[in-house]
Amino acid sequence: MTTLENDYLRIDIQWKGAELASIYDKTTETEHLWQANPDVWPWHGPNLFPVVGGCLNNQIVVDGNRYPMERHGFARHSTFDLTDSSETVARFSLRANESTLAAYPYQFNYEIWYELEDRLLKVAYRVTNEDDQPIYFSVGAHPAFNVPFYPDETYEDYYLEFELDEPLERHLLSKEGFFTGETQAVHIHNRRLPLTQDLFAQDALVFKNLSSRQVTIRSINHDQIVSVSFLPFNYLGIWAKPGAPFVCIEPWLGCADTEGRLVDIREKEAIQRVDPGQLFEAAFIVGISPHDAQ
Repeated sequence: MTTLENDYLRIDIQWKGAELASIYDKTTETEHLWQANPDVWPWHGPNLFPVVGGCLNNQIVVDGNRYPMERHGFARHSTFDLTDSSETVARFSLRANESTLAAYPYQFNYEIWYELEDRLLKVAYRVTNEDDQPIYFSVGAHPAFNVPFYPDETYEDYYLEFELDEPLERHLLSKEGFFTGETQAVHIHNRRLPLTQDLFAQDALVFKNLSSRQVTIRSINHDQIVSVSFLPFNYLGIWAKPGAPFVCIEPWLGCADTEGRLVDIREKEAIQRVDPGQLFEAAFIVGISPHDAQ
């Protein structure tokens, strides 16, 4: 476990998956990250690579060859190397190896950089192409935030506030987690989407065309907030296990497959490409603060 800390926040990161394990607000003595109860959902905030979501037949196709690929990819189960650390910075690396090559036939260096500054945590994904051909991949985040923040509140006291007042359209998923091609309007009022126990009865809310670049968890009772800013991420998932006391805000550059449409990795929706020797980078920011500190 690696710990970052300043006057406001303490951040714990596991080496397995380079996964966030704690976002603790020292000023309010509040843990904001879901603590991975295995009886409910056994993750805190997995990092998704080299795919986001499910792949048809649990496979990817590269140059006509099929490779086994589990939902959300193998990075969350992999042990990363800690390549740099200080009181407020930690950098982790996962390089191609015998195990990854059996599922994903590319040479790469996948890095996750955590940087703590005041009440903000920046999480950056960097993918370096170490192959002699273009590589194709997706990246994404899956952090789960505790809701409610405090024991005297309920889940229904909370809502998600979108940066912009815009029409929302979710892309529906099958029971197996693949896109069906159908969409459904999601109604919000004054940028607010109330959190309710049945909001995720039909699986995640997946948005592909948001103009908003920030979503904030707010309570009707106080000004303490958790915000997620995701400027370069064009897809967003919002999910919780129905009835569980958390909500996931998930910036993605990639998404699940569509039913009945198995394609080469080059043609996967929202796939990213990096040429030999080149670097890809995208970052999102988690903010923990009272409203007047924003």
